[in-house]
Order: sequence, then structure tokens, then C-alpha cells
Amino acid sequence: ANAGNTEPFMRKFVELCIEHRRGKQLKEGLMQYRNIVQHTNPESLGAVVELMLERITARVVDAQKNAEQASVAQIEDLDEMETPETMMLSLVSGEQSKDRTDRALVTPWLKFLWEAYRSLLEIMRNNVRFEALYHSVSNQAIDFCKKYERKTEFHRLCDLLRNHLQAIGKYSHQQNAVNMANPETIQLFLDTHFHQLNTATEMELWQESFHSVEDLYSLINQSKRPIKPEAMANYFENMTRIMYVAKNPLFLAAAWQRYYNYIHRQTKVFSEEQLQSVANNVLLSTLAVPIIKPSARVLSAAADNKNRTQRFTSLLFLSSPPTRVSLINDLVTRDVLSRVNPELRSLYDLVEEQFHPLSICKKLGPVLSEQIATDPDMGKYGQLLCNVILTRLLQQLSQVYTSVQLDFIFRLARFPEPYAMSAADIERFIMHGARRGEFQLRIDHQARSVMFDTDPFDGSQSQSSGAQLQASPAELMRSQLSSLAICLSNAQRVACPEYVAEKQAQKESAVAAALQAMQ
Repeated sequence: ANAGNTEPFMRKFVELCIEHRRGKQLKEGLMQYRNIVQHTNPESLGAVVELMLERITARVVDAQKNAEQASVAQIEDLDEMETPETMMLSLVSGEQSKDRTDRALVTPWLKFLWEAYRSLLEIMRNNVRFEALYHSVSNQAIDFCKKYERKTEFHRLCDLLRNHLQAIGKYSHQQNAVNMANPETIQLFLDTHFHQLNTATEMELWQESFHSVEDLYSLINQSKRPIKPEAMANYFENMTRIMYVAKNPLFLAAAWQRYYNYIHRQTKVFSEEQLQSVANNVLLSTLAVPIIKPSARVLSAAADNKNRTQRFTSLLFLSSPPTRVSLINDLVTRDVLSRVNPELRSLYDLVEEQFHPLSICKKLGPVLSEQIATDPDMGKYGQLLCNVILTRLLQQLSQVYTSVQLDFIFRLARFPEPYAMSAADIERFIMHGARRGEFQLRIDHQARSVMFDTDPFDGSQSQSSGAQLQASPAELMRSQLSSLAICLSNAQRVACPEYVAEKQAQKESAVAAALQAMQ
């Protein structure tokens, strides 16, 4: 059959199938037409597909208009919107008259359009002659799900595209198979999956967003061309949203830093205000990473914790998992502090650099109440920052006092609304930190006091960052043996020079003998 002669018949066939909503016959006809034109005139299928989607979309729009008119026509008395009968009917049926009208008029055409997209993707998958058309239809299907807020269909569409991508390797030996070694092919897949990721985050389908990121990570690793910086910036921006929803402060801060690394030199694309906003997020998310680590018991209870950490590390293209200390160091070396809001700079100095146990909360109060609590973008870090400030307060008090009254700590740990903590919250936080080995202390409830332990042989205290006034007894004890060895060695040099000289001669002769025997 001649493809040029067949196209007018195919167009008429498509119109008739749409007229009678015959999805199965339409799919079979398109499959036969694909086999006829794929070697001689593949563009013809593109023209037929364009006509088909245009006509079905027009039917959906018409159905929506008819449904709106029907809804208005059903209202007999505009003054009496709700009659007893309609109220009872809505209670029994659980749906309004508009919902029933939509279901009768609009839903069949929406379903037909969705089936059309799915059939087209199945017909054109893994075929190098139709790969541009395949990706065009994929993007239109994604837009369809977004426009009509079809979350269930979007899940199915993402699964379908993922299965098609995974099947390419399995059927690479077939005639007309897609070649993933071709940079153009990889670019088409990247564009489609970036569109899928952006749509998933806009629709707040976070599980699907994470799967889309995994698909993109695999495609980026396969790509032989360098990925555009704008595309990678988009990737990391979406990672910040996913990590925020995942409630993972450590990897949220790492994602913000990766995003900032890609955009901080793109002053033509991003305005100074946008760059400052990102820098603010980098600073606050990094400072908000909890100092108190989860206990070994919590870590062992989450068996997949290690695997999750490795996955997140890979998806952020990091060579090793981030830590709070490494993120703070990157903050300084990448000069993020020069770009942040000047009022927030004091937050970094007080939390990480300065030693003010009696006034740290008082000095940070204005920043928390005036800058962070009033900005929705920064406000999400407020509670985590208060926990970090409270940790720093207790660490610094332990370097100055051997014991303090509980009420004294409660007076110092006063935060502005909406971050105020009750006495019970503070006490619970102290015990939580003590159980995880971050604080070396005991609470005497009878005397209502906190006693900081100064056991020189207690090596469990964690090495934490932040300002230090002096080394703890345990840290001093750890260096006692090495100090003693250095002193004895110095004394030996003065008291027994002959012995030292003899030892040196023995060492030199041993080295000379080793060099001779080495061959």
C-alpha cells in the first residue's frame, strides 16, 4: 500500500473512531498504519497522531462547556439554591449535581483521551523512527495529567514511561530499536524526565518525584555529553523540595549547597535577590542540621538507614556522605556568608564561632522573631535552629560550670514565639542529648540541679564543632600518655647523651644493611 494514498483514509478512520469512541479499533488501526509507513513515510503517522489528539481534546473541551450549561439549566429557581430534596439527595448519594453531570458528560471523553495517550505510547515505544513523536506524546500526556489534576493517571503514566525505558536494553537487538549510545536519544529522554520531575513536584506527588530523580540520575550517568548547568540546577532545586518533605535535615542542607554551587556564578540568569534567597537557605539549612546524632539503637532499628544514606549520597553526586562539620566547612570555603542577608550573618557567628553561654538565646531572639518567624521560606528552619542553639547553650555551660540549677537553664533558654519551649520540653531535650552521649550530665531532681560530669576517664563524649573555652578533663586525659612520652624523650636526650648516640648509630647501621640486602 502506498503511504501517501493511505493517509486520507486513515484520517477518516480516526475521525469515525473518535465519533463512536471506539478505542480498541483505533489502537489496532494505528498499529497497522505504523507498520505501513515506518520505513517509507514516518512523518505521516505524526500528522495522523496530531489530528487525533487535537480532535479528542476538542471533544473534552466541548463536553466541559456542555456540562457547565447543563449545570446552570438544572437550577430551576435561582433564589432557592438548595431545596430539601436536593439536600437529602446530596447526603444520600454523596455527590453534587455538578459532579453527576461531569461524570455523565466529561468523564467518558477524558477517559478516551487518556486511553489514546496510553495506546500511542505503546505503539511508538522503542522505535527509532518515531522517537521524537514518542517524546512529544509523552510530554502532552504529562501536561494532560497536570491540567486535569489526574494524580492516579500520572502515577500510571510514570510507571509506563519507566517500564519503556527499562525495556530498551532488553530489546536493543530488534530492528529499529532505540540506541541509548546516541547523545540525541539520551537528550530526548532527559528532557521528558525533567518535565516529569517538575510536574511531579508541582502536583506534590513526592514518591513519584523521588522515582523520577532516580530515573534522571541513571540517564545523567549514561549521557556522554555534559549536562547543561541550568538542567542540573533544576535537578538540585527539586532535590531540596524532596529532602524537605522527607524530613532529612542533613541531606536537605547538602542539596541546597549543591544547588547553590550550580547557580552562584549565573548572575545573568538569576537576579541578586534570588541568589541571596538561595544563600539564606544554604546557611539556615546547614545551621539547622542537628548536632545530636541518632543513637546506635535508633540506627540499628532502621535497617535500611545505611542504604538510604548511600542512595541520597549518590543522587546528590557526592563521593561520601555529608556531615554537619563538612557542610559548615563548605559554607565558609565557598564564601556563602558574603551573599547572605546581613542580619542572618550574626546567626552563624553566635552558633558556630562565639562563646556566650549566658546570652546566646537573648542575642539570637531578635533574629528568630524578626527575620525567621516572619518569612515563610525561612520559618521552616526555626524549630530546628532552636534545638541547635539549645545544644550549644548546654555544651558551653558544661565548660564553665560543674553544676547549675534547672531554673537557671530555663531562664537562659528563652526563645521568642512561635518557638518558645516549656520547662518540660527543655528537660526532655536535655535527657535526649544525654542518652545519645552529646551531653555528659546528670539531673538531680531532689536538688533541681544539673551536674556536668567531669570524669577524666570518660571517653564517650563526642567531638563536636563550635566555640570552646577550654578542653574538658576527658580530652586532657586523652593526651596525657603522649605528653609523658615527649617529656621522657626530652629528659633522656639531656641525661643520657651516650645512650641516645649509641641508639642512633645502631639505627644507621641497620638502615645501611637493609639498603644493601634490599636487591
